[in-house]
Amino acid sequence: MRTDYCGVLNTSDIDREVTLCGWVDRRRDHGGVIFIDLRDREGIVQVVFDPDSAEHFTLADKVRGEYVLQVKGRVRARTPETVNPEMATGEIEVYGLELDILNRAETPPFQLDEHIQVGEDVRLKYRYLDLRRPEMLNNLKLRSDITAVLRRFLVERGFMEVETPILTRATPEGARDYLVPSRTHEGKFFALPQSPQLFKQLLMISGVDRYFQIAKCFRDEDLRADRQPEFTQVDVEFSFATEEEIIATNEEMIRQLFREVLDVDLGQFPRMPHAQAIDKYGSDKPDLRIPLELVEVGDMMTDVEFKVFSGPAKDPKGRIAALKVPGGNDKLSRKQIDDYTKFVGIYGAKGLAYIKVNNRADVEEGLQSPIVKFLPAEVRRQLLDRLQAEDGDLIFFGADKAGVVNEALGALRCKLGKDLDLYTCDWAPLWIVDFPMFEETDDGSLTPLHHPFTRPACTVEELQSNPEGALSLAYDMVLNGTELGGGSLRIHDAQMQRVVLKILGIDGQQAADKFGFLLDALQYGCPPHGGLAFGLDRLVMLMVGGESIRDVIAFPKTQTAHCVLTEAPSRVDNKQLRELNIRLREKPQQ
Repeated sequence: MRTDYCGVLNTSDIDREVTLCGWVDRRRDHGGVIFIDLRDREGIVQVVFDPDSAEHFTLADKVRGEYVLQVKGRVRARTPETVNPEMATGEIEVYGLELDILNRAETPPFQLDEHIQVGEDVRLKYRYLDLRRPEMLNNLKLRSDITAVLRRFLVERGFMEVETPILTRATPEGARDYLVPSRTHEGKFFALPQSPQLFKQLLMISGVDRYFQIAKCFRDEDLRADRQPEFTQVDVEFSFATEEEIIATNEEMIRQLFREVLDVDLGQFPRMPHAQAIDKYGSDKPDLRIPLELVEVGDMMTDVEFKVFSGPAKDPKGRIAALKVPGGNDKLSRKQIDDYTKFVGIYGAKGLAYIKVNNRADVEEGLQSPIVKFLPAEVRRQLLDRLQAEDGDLIFFGADKAGVVNEALGALRCKLGKDLDLYTCDWAPLWIVDFPMFEETDDGSLTPLHHPFTRPACTVEELQSNPEGALSLAYDMVLNGTELGGGSLRIHDAQMQRVVLKILGIDGQQAADKFGFLLDALQYGCPPHGGLAFGLDRLVMLMVGGESIRDVIAFPKTQTAHCVLTEAPSRVDNKQLRELNIRLREKPQQ
């Protein structure tokens, strides 16, 4: 039906006769000449109809926005005064010879341009219209380009693309499973996979050696801008590979991706131990574009009268950290400081102490803050020295349990970086390494920091004697404060796997029930192996400069896991429920 896409025509096509298909982006009538901007996925071109072609001119006069057209015409150069440098096709236009209206359209519920002012719920309800916008089509095109580059890279290096099951069994991987009732196995349920983790390990045992998959994954958890109930992973697994080889291959893949798609050289990725990341940035995914760092000051606060500081200073699980904002006195008003106090409250902080450094040399009168009177002069002096504070600086403090301080000040650091435009570069990748094997929960039990199949960086005996102090052979790739991917070397012998499960409170029969197939497989010659999984949605979001992964997914859910387009999830009739041996329990009325 067509010879060319609208958006690819240029001066090399002048005098060619072309057939185009697309949607009417805009129609204008200028003194008896009708201009139609015709749009398809590649862009827009101006089509001109004049009265010399009476039949088609009359038809063009009936055209309205979003009508679907087929146009035959001749490409010609625009006159110098009508050249539009803002359009890729701005040096040419198509002189219309024939016109066919393929389909008419009702007036859309919102304007399909870059100045869209409609709420996201409306955009998602009419997603098929929202996706016509060039911004959204370009996002999907970039996503397609990204997956093509990743596939080519992996295939060229001997990786085999293998699909793993969508209907599987529930396993504890840190989030709630989506359960699917079985009609043929009464009272039993499938689970949708949170990741292909166990199957890709089984593929390594099977001798596949190098595997990858662009895999759909599902997690029934609370949503944020970078979370969806269903999401896509680029899943990669190696056999007979060291941690260094796995890290180097995946780094090369991401660097090549950025070179090919964005013409950006990310350079070598620095590496940072997990403990250092938490200590300096309060986060295991620090944004290194921001030059602010957390500084530990608890050691100088143990004897101060201010219990908000002395309490955490004496608590083995407490922390007091300071965050200096150079020149912050002039950059931040009292109202903004109050707003930041409310902001850190989201992360459990009970307040946000601060000191304004007006005159660094005068520790008696040169510091402005409600808390200064509680700090002896010598403590003030030590504090200013450690922070290398200068006149005009603003110092924020976090004092609480270490986890609260890290999360609150880590988030504040990122917010200050964005609000004050403190970024020192466009892209800041790094690897976080040397993760703890476990972390302690509120009830004192241990849970894996990654997942229970991560290989500890110690022997079985060392792990049993000191699980709290064990490190793992895990690594995360971080870019601009976002975790792009996480991975590890995997446990490849049954004894170590049983010990890890026992530490997690999964003992004996329970381990056999949940992971018997894996424990059995590990006994039949499992090779050393490891891998990494990238969040494709997050990766594309970063590369398009977006704020939400919903803008890079064709048909996403809302933050309540609801599809306003199809109205899913929906009720099903009683016949279907009976076939599944399910009866709904009505909630008692309040």
